[in-house]
Amino acid sequence: MSTTEETVWFITGTSRGIGLEMTRQLLRTPANTVIAACRNPSKADALRSLANGKLHVVALDVVDRESVRKCAEEVTALVGDKGIDYLVNNAGVASGGMDTAYDMDLDVLQQTFQTNVMGPAYVTQCLIPLVEKSRKKVVLNISSALGSNALNIPGAGHLFASYSISKAAMNMLTTKQARGNKKVIVVCMEPGWLKTDLGGPHAALEVSEGVTGVLKVITAVTPENSGQFIDYKGDHLQW
Repeated sequence: MSTTEETVWFITGTSRGIGLEMTRQLLRTPANTVIAACRNPSKADALRSLANGKLHVVALDVVDRESVRKCAEEVTALVGDKGIDYLVNNAGVASGGMDTAYDMDLDVLQQTFQTNVMGPAYVTQCLIPLVEKSRKKVVLNISSALGSNALNIPGAGHLFASYSISKAAMNMLTTKQARGNKKVIVVCMEPGWLKTDLGGPHAALEVSEGVTGVLKVITAVTPENSGQFIDYKGDHLQW
């Protein structure tokens, strides 16, 4: 096939941070079409400023099932038989801050789960027929090393409990998705500790660096990678 054949990306949480930077970098390549989902497109000024004819901005609140269904209908009409080559579940929250297992607010834990686990699960359920239609057939779940049981990150081992628990669940979601559908490639990825609203100003990497790595790795995955936990450098992470 021609290397210039259109590649369709669907990305959640694109109004800022990783999703915005991913959209920006992808649109530099004319062969990419990006369907960028966010809660309030009318307020997503930075996202809408990227418009170049290959960007489609759609409304999506991942915790609202009716919103997910409506978005899926809209996207189906947009892509037709081309489908979605790369479905990127990026939208996420870390509302619990530096909470621990002994002081976390259970309402916050529930809200975090709704956004970080249930949201990606339902988005994928609704859009997987479009992924199956595409050439690449890839689902990418943006996760975190904080979701690993095996890795004990210095200074954070007992902190960020709500967020970490939700990302561990997302990693298991990835495993179940990969094992349950051999037609597609499903991976979860650690994008690095990035200077975003979620990562904070003291993070180790600029968001552009992490996103460049994520895109390089995800566009090179093969069926053998399905179900794996990988970082932005292409290294496999412990569960």
